[in-house]
Amino acid sequence: MKKVKLIIAAAAMVSLVSSSVAYAEGFAPGEGLYLGGFAGAGMGIVQPKVTTLGTDQNNNLTTANAVNDGGTFQATEGGLGLKGFEGGGQLGYGYKMGDFYAGLEGEYSAGDVEFKLTSDVGIELDITQTAIKEVSAKKDWTAGGFGRIGVYINPSTLLSFRGGILISKFEVAYTGQSETFYGGGPSFGVDMESSIAAIDPNLSFRIGAVYTDFLTAAVHGIGTRKAANTTNVTGQNSEITGSALSARIGLQYSFFDVNSLF
Repeated sequence: MKKVKLIIAAAAMVSLVSSSVAYAEGFAPGEGLYLGGFAGAGMGIVQPKVTTLGTDQNNNLTTANAVNDGGTFQATEGGLGLKGFEGGGQLGYGYKMGDFYAGLEGEYSAGDVEFKLTSDVGIELDITQTAIKEVSAKKDWTAGGFGRIGVYINPSTLLSFRGGILISKFEVAYTGQSETFYGGGPSFGVDMESSIAAIDPNLSFRIGAVYTDFLTAAVHGIGTRKAANTTNVTGQNSEITGSALSARIGLQYSFFDVNSLF
């Protein structure tokens, strides 16, 4: 009986020592439930394409006998530059499986990423509308989710890759008016996380970059002309293709592991 009690006591002591060691070491970067914040720079490319019909002498849209010819305008090389600063946060959960890593993450960011076009000559979308001399577009916010996989280069450093979807809200302003557009698409990124054990074993420094392809979105309703979804039927058909790149640095803290419940 004494031997049984001795074995139980020894097992309890080993368990306590093991728990203390695990607590002292903390979580590996990205492991468990984590919360973080980041700041960085955003940039991107915007490529517009506009198709219009011509107008007759009475300013009516037409495909024949046009006084003012219609046509298609598009940027085939280069594009308009989105640029600015942004910041936000992420919430996720990750599993450490030996040297390998897998997890899920959601993020939200906001900032002043925008582009602006100006012209000395006003552009008339309609004879009844004030000529447009300036157009600006600002990305208000971006949000979405990712799946993550990675590998631990060493016990305190994680290299991970992400794939998911991001959605952004854009405010487009022209001649005292504004319109709201939403764009989104597949997003991919890479991150490097390293623990800051000198401050807290659960705190990590994170640096990374995220690329988003906004695909091609229809933009209708600009101006007072009747917009159309079908090219060369009536009105004007506008669409825009874009992509964005965000480079950021931040801090991240792991504070809970579901395995601790079992």
